[in-house]
Amino acid sequence: MSTIKVMERRAFLKYTFGAGALILGTHVESWASDADKAAFHPDVFVGIQPTGEVIIVAHRSEMGTGSKSTLPMVVADELDADWKRVRVEQAIGDEKYGSQNTDGSCSIRDFVAIMKIAGATARTMLETAAAQKWNVPAGECKAQLGYIVHAKSGKKAGFGELAAAAAKLPVPDKATLKFKPESEYRYVNKNVPNVDQLDIIEGRGTFGMDAKMPGMLVASIEHSPVYGGKMASFDAVEAKKVAGVRDVIVLDPFKPPHNFQPLGGVAVLADHTWAALQGRKKLKVEWDLGPNASYDSDRYREQLLATAKQPGKVVRNQGDVEAGFASAAKIHEASYSTPLLSHAPMETPAAVAEFKNGKVVCHAATQNPQAVQETVAGALGIDKKDVTCHVTLLGGGFGRKSKPDYVAEAALLSKKTGKPVKVVWSREDDIRNDFYHSTAGMYMKAGLDASGKPTTWLHRSAFPSIGTTFDDKAEYAMELEMGMGWNDLPYDIPNHRAENGPAKNHIRIGWLRAVANVYHAFAIHSFTDELAHLAGKDPIEYTLGLLGPGRKIEMKPVGMNYWNHNQKQSDFPVDTARMRNVIDLVAQKSGWANRKASKGHGWGFAAHRSFLTYVAVVTEVEVDDRGRLTIPNMHIAVDAGQTYNRDRVISQFEGAATFGTSIAMMSEISVKDGKVQQSNFHNYQVARMPESPRNTHIHLINSKELAAGVGEPGVPPVPPSIANAIFAATGKRVRDLPMRKTKLV
Repeated sequence: MSTIKVMERRAFLKYTFGAGALILGTHVESWASDADKAAFHPDVFVGIQPTGEVIIVAHRSEMGTGSKSTLPMVVADELDADWKRVRVEQAIGDEKYGSQNTDGSCSIRDFVAIMKIAGATARTMLETAAAQKWNVPAGECKAQLGYIVHAKSGKKAGFGELAAAAAKLPVPDKATLKFKPESEYRYVNKNVPNVDQLDIIEGRGTFGMDAKMPGMLVASIEHSPVYGGKMASFDAVEAKKVAGVRDVIVLDPFKPPHNFQPLGGVAVLADHTWAALQGRKKLKVEWDLGPNASYDSDRYREQLLATAKQPGKVVRNQGDVEAGFASAAKIHEASYSTPLLSHAPMETPAAVAEFKNGKVVCHAATQNPQAVQETVAGALGIDKKDVTCHVTLLGGGFGRKSKPDYVAEAALLSKKTGKPVKVVWSREDDIRNDFYHSTAGMYMKAGLDASGKPTTWLHRSAFPSIGTTFDDKAEYAMELEMGMGWNDLPYDIPNHRAENGPAKNHIRIGWLRAVANVYHAFAIHSFTDELAHLAGKDPIEYTLGLLGPGRKIEMKPVGMNYWNHNQKQSDFPVDTARMRNVIDLVAQKSGWANRKASKGHGWGFAAHRSFLTYVAVVTEVEVDDRGRLTIPNMHIAVDAGQTYNRDRVISQFEGAATFGTSIAMMSEISVKDGKVQQSNFHNYQVARMPESPRNTHIHLINSKELAAGVGEPGVPPVPPSIANAIFAATGKRVRDLPMRKTKLV
C-alpha cells in the first residue's frame, strides 16, 4: 500500500466523479474516502456510484473479529444491496465517524443502529427517486438486490441509474425511517465470507508489516531495559559500519505521565529490516535505569496479596458485614493471584510514516486511528487534523494496538531524517516493552450458615491500575476496573462488601482482552467452587442458589459511579435470569448431570457477566500420573444479545477458549531488577495445539436482547473453570496463575 498508488486511485476517482457528486452533511478534505466522492452520498458510511457500485465505509479496524465485514453487512441489508456489487472501504482516522477505537467489544453494540440508519436512509431516498421518476406512490417502490422495483407496473431501475436523482432529495429524518424485518435479511447471520478473506488467504492482504512508502528507511529501536530508564551514553561507531545502515538517532524519553508516548531510546535506520536489526546489535548503550530498577515481580505479587488482606477503599457495601461475620456458623477465606501478561499478538507493532510540509501521513496496524492522530500530533507539536492515518489489517491486537507509541516513533524519525520511516518491533521488543495486563492479588472471605450458603461476603483486590497510564501517581483502580466483575457481583447475599487496595506501578500497564475481568473472575468463581465443595453441593446448583431467582439488579456501588460500559442500566441491567439461562444451557449441553469424575479426570464450571454478555463454561480435564494436563472438551454457553454475524461470534468464543487456556496454564511476565525476563514464545508461553481444548463447543442463545460484546467476554470464565476441573480431578486447589507452577500430582 504505497502513497503513490493511493493518490493515483483517489485522484482518478475525484477527476471522474467529482463534478457530479453531491456531498450531504460532511466536509470532504483532500483525503476524503471514495464513499465521500460518490455520486450519491447520503451518509458518511455509504455512497453509490453511477455504475451501481455501493461503497460502504468500515470505520473500525479488522483484526479477525469481523467488524469490517459485519457492520457493512448491516448497511447492505437495510439498503438491500447486492453484496457482489458492494465494496467495503477502510476508513482513515476521522472524527466524523464517531469513535474508531476497536476496543472494549463495542463495535456492534455502539454502531449497529447507526449502520441500520445509514442503509435505510439510502434505500428510502432511492425508492423516493424511483417513485418520482415513475410518478407512483413511494410506498409501492421497493429495493431488491441493487434495484428499485415497482411490482404493479413491472418497472425496474438500478441504484446507479437513480443515484443522481436521489442525491438531489432531502435526507429524511431518521424518525421517519422504516427498517426491514429480520425475515428479509440477506446477509446478517448468514454464511457471508469476510470481505478480506480471499486477499488474506492468497497473500494480498495488507498488514502493518506490509505497508510501504517510496524511499522509506526501516528503523529498529533500542529501548531502556527498565521502564522509565534514560540513556546515559551510546557509541554507534560499529553500528554505522553495517552495510545498509544509514543513520543512528536518539529519541528523547517520555515525560510522565506516559500516556501513549514513545518510550525513547536509540534508533538504527537502514535500507531494510535485516540491516537495522544487525546494526542495532552493534550499538553500545549505557542506561541510567532509574527507580524502577529495583522492581521484582515475585516480591511485588506478595505485596499485593498482603495489601488485599488489609481493609481498602470500599467500592460496594450492603447490609452489615461485620455483624454477618460475627454470627456466621463458619468462615472460609482464600487468596488468589495472577501475573503480568503480555498481549503478544502474532504481528508485532509496525507502522510507516512520512512527515512533510508540517503534516504526517502514516499507515499503521492500529486499533484506533484517532488515537494515532492525537499521539503523533502531540509528539510532533502539530494539529491532529494534519495527521492522516491509514489503517491496515492487524495480525492480532488484543488491546495492544490501540496504544500507538510505535506510530509516533515512525513519525518522529521521519521528521528527523526527512524521509518516510517504517518502525518494526521485533518479538523481543514487543514482549519486553508492552503495556502489560496488570498483576493482581485478591482476598476472599465468606461467612456461611449451617447449610454452607454465604450470608456474608467480602472480597478485596489490589493491582496497579490502567489509570497509571494517564496519571503516574494513581494508586487505586478506575471505576471501569471495579465495574469488571468486582462491584457488580450478582449474588443474592444480604451482607456484601467489595474493596480495592492501593498499588503503585513500576511498569507500563494497559488493557488486554477482557481487562480486569480476568483476575476478578478467577478469584470469584474459584472461591465459589470452593464454597460449593465445602457445603457438599453440586457447583452449578450452588451457583444458581447464590444467584437467586431471575431478577434485574440495579447496582449502586459506594463512592463511585457504577461503570456499565457507559450504558444505561435500564438498557443493560444485571439480569440474573439471563445468567441462569446460560448456566442451564451449558449444563445440558456438556452432560454435566451425567459426568463421572474419577482420579485424574474431572469437570469444572464457571459463569461470568462481562461486556454486557452472559457466559457459562464447563471444562473437562485429564491429568496423567506425571501431572500433565489435557482438555478433551470445553463447552461455552453465550447470551450476547442479538447477533449480526453468527459465524464470527462463534469464532470469537472459540478463540477465547484458547486465549483463556493460555492465561490459565502458562502465560506469565516476570520481572527481576526492573527487567522483563521473557523475550519470545519459548519463555512467554501460549497454548499450542496439545494444550488447547481438543474440542470446543459454542452454544449461542438466540437472544432478542440488545447486542452486547463478543470479543472479550469468553475469556474470564475459562481460567476458573479449568482450575475447578483440576480440583475435581486431583483434589488440588490452584489459587495462583499460571497453573504450570503448581504440581498437580
